[in-house]
Amino acid sequence: MSSRILPDFDLLLPQSVAEAVELLSTHRDRITVMAGGTDVMVAMKFAQSPAQLMSLENVPGLAYVLFDPEKGLRIGAKATVADLLAQAEVKRHYRALWHAAQTFATGQVRNTATVLGNLLRASPAGDCSCAIYAIGGVVVLQGSSGRREVGIDDFWLSYGVTARRPDELAVELILPPPAAGSRSAFKRMTRVSEDLAKLNVAVRLEMSGNTCIDARLAMGCVAPTPLRLTRTEALLKGRELTAEVLQRVAASVPGEISPIDDKRSTAEYRKQVSGVLLRRAIQEACGAA
Repeated sequence: MSSRILPDFDLLLPQSVAEAVELLSTHRDRITVMAGGTDVMVAMKFAQSPAQLMSLENVPGLAYVLFDPEKGLRIGAKATVADLLAQAEVKRHYRALWHAAQTFATGQVRNTATVLGNLLRASPAGDCSCAIYAIGGVVVLQGSSGRREVGIDDFWLSYGVTARRPDELAVELILPPPAAGSRSAFKRMTRVSEDLAKLNVAVRLEMSGNTCIDARLAMGCVAPTPLRLTRTEALLKGRELTAEVLQRVAASVPGEISPIDDKRSTAEYRKQVSGVLLRRAIQEACGAA
């Protein structure tokens, strides 16, 4: 257990989304927003404390996971990773996200960590972030100028930085409804199961028989933010998923990524195994592994 003591800070407890936005508009960058707090509390022990910490604990109506076959999946700002696992529709229609949630840290952390918090952390190792990037969707932001939506492709700007403005609160994530023939999968590599990933990958495929109509491929721990493998996606679209095609896909991955050496792995190792892990994820999505 850490013996580090939290530094002094002002705790703000808004009672509504409107009050939270008003506080953000007034204090802007001086406020750190906390929902689950699994990252924020650790950062406060090891880094400079924010002047003000705003908890969403008392803000009602944000802890939902709602599925509509026509509109897709809506995930509120206070919905936890464990809340995803409790929804049969997530397992059935968003398999990559369900698997990412299933392997996310420990049971204690899953009961506290929020899905939107994983996105807002803007870490390249985020498991839910990787799965959501492959699935696609939009983040809904509420600010002093109103409500706006940011596509997940435009949400991460750099390490730790998102498109959320200082006066905006991320209120929900919306994932698209499952298309006909849609299937997905998620895979990760770690030193131990509770650790952050040394490499993770997620795929979403739209299939007609054994032919790939469309594909979204995402990989984490290989760039400053989660990464779309757009050149590799092009090798899949419109092609039958033969062993030869999958081999070309696997060989394409190292040329798209820029991993680094860190305490969990090396850049060389990540490059060597990245294509293999992607191929296995594609095979799993198609029921071949």
